[in-house]
Amino acid sequence: MRDDCIFCKIIKGEIPSYKIYEDEKTYAFLDIKRDTVGHTLVVPKKHFTNVLDCDGEYLAAVMETVKKISRHYVEKCGFDGVNLINCSGVSAQQSVFHLHIHIIPRRADDNMNLWPLGDGDESMDLAEVAKMLEMK
Repeated sequence: MRDDCIFCKIIKGEIPSYKIYEDEKTYAFLDIKRDTVGHTLVVPKKHFTNVLDCDGEYLAAVMETVKKISRHYVEKCGFDGVNLINCSGVSAQQSVFHLHIHIIPRRADDNMNLWPLGDGDESMDLAEVAKMLEMK
């Protein structure tokens, strides 16, 4: 835990939160922005900056909690689906530097569009991109 991390303070109970779920390795709470009903953050109870430095054990625990909450929202709370969002790094718009996954509950008629807008770049050579990104 870090003393300068708002999510660590929430986990320790130093800052109040609206807890949705908690287990040995994870904590889930409502986002305070109130931008959409049920916007939930799932965090590991151990401090990791983002997905890039999180160990496999905690990352698996976070994703298991994300799945459990997402299923609950769809099966028991009347939502039709969920969007999952993670921002890792400043250029990816990460604003709190403690790993977290956003769960955005969705309804068929909510009129939200979280997909990137634009027509794409037809000049992009996907074979070249794949070659550049291929894990060897």
